[in-house]
Amino acid sequence: MAWVSLKIAAQDLTADLISDTLMELGALSAIIEDANAETIDEQPIFGEPGDPPPGIWQQNLVSALLDENVNIAEIISQLEQRTKLFGLRYSTEMIQEQDWVRATQSQFDPIKITERLWIVPTWHSSPNPEAINIVLDPGLAFGTGSHPTTHLCLKWLTETVANGVSVLDYGCGSGILAIAAKKLGADHVTGTDIDPQAIQSSQYNAKQNEVSANFLHASDYQSQLFDIVVANILSSALSVLAPALARSCKPGSKIALSGILREQESAVSAIYSEWFDMAPPQYMDAWVLLTGIRKCAP
Repeated sequence: MAWVSLKIAAQDLTADLISDTLMELGALSAIIEDANAETIDEQPIFGEPGDPPPGIWQQNLVSALLDENVNIAEIISQLEQRTKLFGLRYSTEMIQEQDWVRATQSQFDPIKITERLWIVPTWHSSPNPEAINIVLDPGLAFGTGSHPTTHLCLKWLTETVANGVSVLDYGCGSGILAIAAKKLGADHVTGTDIDPQAIQSSQYNAKQNEVSANFLHASDYQSQLFDIVVANILSSALSVLAPALARSCKPGSKIALSGILREQESAVSAIYSEWFDMAPPQYMDAWVLLTGIRKCAP
């Protein structure tokens, strides 16, 4: 058995209409995706506590799954007639039936961060049992160690965390950075995120790794002072959050900022230089890790 994957370009005001109509026309599923995902034009739609609810991307792809025998030309014709949106741009792809569990698992092998630190899915044995191994399966929350931004943060933590320090993971996602910090010897570790699902994922992953860390929603986070602060989120959010993150840093403490593209490096670094003595950036592919030391108050 096979299916047809149908992708249709849509604007922010038409994506919901197209998605709903495709379901009415017999689609097995329909989702809306950012057409510029994983590019410099990727558009964040999250908000900070107190902001209005998030909206939708301006440029979208409506992705629908249909039976292999469907007449795509007829579906598009009916879709245009019902929605009054003519000249829709679309593409199709055949999706063959397979063992989806095995296919998914085969894409995720253990990830070596350093000789000292590995990320290991539950269906694998660790290549180095003597190393610090974080057990983590790919899930809905961002952060499995495979993306350069997470990799850069993890490597920095192995070089930075010392026994007994306190660590804040702002935008904790899967909790991977907080868990790594705890396993590397940190004493007090806090993770926070605006997504309730991320908090649940972090708590579950911490339990799986037998570590104790405090995970809470960003709306419940009260500024505390930490020895180390790490934030792996989009540069737009990092720019807005600079004063808040600075307030969470002790004088002389260290900060690491990721989720920054190379072309965004100068702007983000300039913002944080008000509070931090910035170190030379670190690079991996198109991504940048910015680090700094909190300036002492005059």
